[in-house]
Amino acid sequence: MNLFNRVKIKTPESVELEFALAGIGSRTEALLIDYVYWSITLLVLLLLGLLGLLGLAWSDLLQELVGSEGFELWYYAMLGLIFFFVYVGYFTFFETLWQGQTPGKRRGKIRVIRDDGRPVGLQQATLRALLRPVDDFFFIGPLMIMLGKREKRLGDWVAGTLVVQEEQAITAAEFPISENARSLANRLLQTADLLGLEPDDFAAIREYLRRRENLFPDARTKISRQLTRKAKAAIGLERMPQGVTADLFLEAVYLAYQNGGQCPP
Repeated sequence: MNLFNRVKIKTPESVELEFALAGIGSRTEALLIDYVYWSITLLVLLLLGLLGLLGLAWSDLLQELVGSEGFELWYYAMLGLIFFFVYVGYFTFFETLWQGQTPGKRRGKIRVIRDDGRPVGLQQATLRALLRPVDDFFFIGPLMIMLGKREKRLGDWVAGTLVVQEEQAITAAEFPISENARSLANRLLQTADLLGLEPDDFAAIREYLRRRENLFPDARTKISRQLTRKAKAAIGLERMPQGVTADLFLEAVYLAYQNGGQCPP
């Protein structure tokens, strides 16, 4: 299997992105780290649950109401259900909150994205988490990753996602992007809601950046300010960072959005 397999994605806005797939090695390393954190969480819950059960066992009133043996079966069933939700919730919570990353994926510098290059949402993260036990415990996932060209496990196929190397993402740019814009894009990824930007808004920003050198100065200033105001409102940014021009801001928004929540290359 080619650990450096690449995939090209054409977004709905006709932007072509190229990613290096994460591969079985990086994904296994990230999963092992996640299982360590997850196991610690479950161990804490188990200890709390056992302490709670011991405390309830001393309650004569509770034993008279439900019977100690029947209550223990019910209690362990509830505890198992809680563990299942913690298992699913761990991956769903982090992949949704951190735009496709868990603590393990962040450590391994890999990320989950949609098939169209956009950041994953709650639906995709939940589907991947629900099918993870099937992939992991029955070894279906590793086999599918090693044998498939797009290196997807079952959860990825159902959710419509890919796992890519964050540091290897390559963007097909059609115009120059300043280094200051790349730095600002990293800040926007942490503070702004880029999912609030509509595809049509992104397409307008891309078209402006592509054609701005051919615009008259007055028209360029007017259009850039209009696009900046609309983009700020869409991503929930109240104020423009100090010293940032409209063009610089639009370049940063373009980079952050089109990389699907990843750090700009």
